[in-house]
Amino acid sequence: MGMSTYVVGFKPPDEKWRKMKAVWDACAAAKVELPEDVSAFFGEEAPDPAGVRVELSDIFVKGKRTTHACCREWRDDAGEGYEIDVKKLPPDVTVIRFYNQW
Repeated sequence: MGMSTYVVGFKPPDEKWRKMKAVWDACAAAKVELPEDVSAFFGEEAPDPAGVRVELSDIFVKGKRTTHACCREWRDDAGEGYEIDVKKLPPDVTVIRFYNQW
């Protein structure tokens, strides 16, 4: 079993995020399907308290895996990971999360 490292950014919750989360919570409580726009807004994942998720690594464009312009893969003889050029981050991203998944 291998491990993969991912990088995501978050735009802080705003009024739209709070409204979409309220709909998410109401649908979950009523055990009904989410409206398509709410599901798309959260990327079909539960709302994250950090805000709106922005993929920075492992993005698929036209079926090809790539990264956001701010993110590039890094490796040397002792390790590997990602470097982030903070000047190229998407507007309003205030949190960057690096995580490993097995």
